Amino acid sequence: MDFEELHRKLSPTIKRIAYRLNGRYRSFNHDDLYQEAVIHLWSNFLKGKLSDKTDSYILQGCYFYLRNYIRKVNERSGIVSIDAALSAEPGATMEDVLGEYWSCEDCRQELHNKFLAQSIRNNGFSLREKMLLEYCSLGLTARDIGKKLGVSHVTVLKMMKKIRRKSSQHLDRDTSVLS
Repeated sequence: MDFEELHRKLSPTIKRIAYRLNGRYRSFNHDDLYQEAVIHLWSNFLKGKLSDKTDSYILQGCYFYLRNYIRKVNERSGIVSIDAALSAEPGATMEDVLGEYWSCEDCRQELHNKFLAQSIRNNGFSLREKMLLEYCSLGLTARDIGKKLGVSHVTVLKMMKKIRRKSSQHLDRDTSVLS
C-alpha cells in the first residue's frame, strides 16, 4: 500500500482525533495537530514501521504521538493570558499589564489589529476560506488560487467577496465595542 492510499483511508479519523485533542488544549489549532500527525505518519511510513500494522494500531500511535507532542510543547511554552494577568491583580489596567508596550500608540494599534485578525480567522472563516487567504498572502493570482483549490477564478473572486463581507462584519462589531 502506498502512502497516499493510507493517508486517504486514515485521514478522516486522524482529523477527528486532532479535533478532539484540540478541544482539551486550546493553545493548538486542530489543523496544526492534524498536520503534525500526518508528518508522524509519513516518517513512520518511510521507515517501514507501518507495513504490517493494522489501521487501529496506526491510529492509536497517532493519538499517543499527538498527546505526547502537546505535552512537550505545553511544557516549553510560556503562554501568558492578558485576562489572567488582569484578574490576578484587582484594579489592574491594560497599561499596568503590558507596560512599555502599551505606552506606544502604534504598538497598541498593532496589538489590537493582531487580536482582531486572529479573532476573524478563528471565528469567521471556513477551512477553504482560510486556505484562500493563505494563498493570497503568498501573492498568488485568482487563477493560480483557483487551480490549487480546484475551482474557477470566478469562484475565487466570489469567495473573496464573501471574505470581505465577513471581515467587515467583524470590523463593524469591533468598532461598536471600542466606541
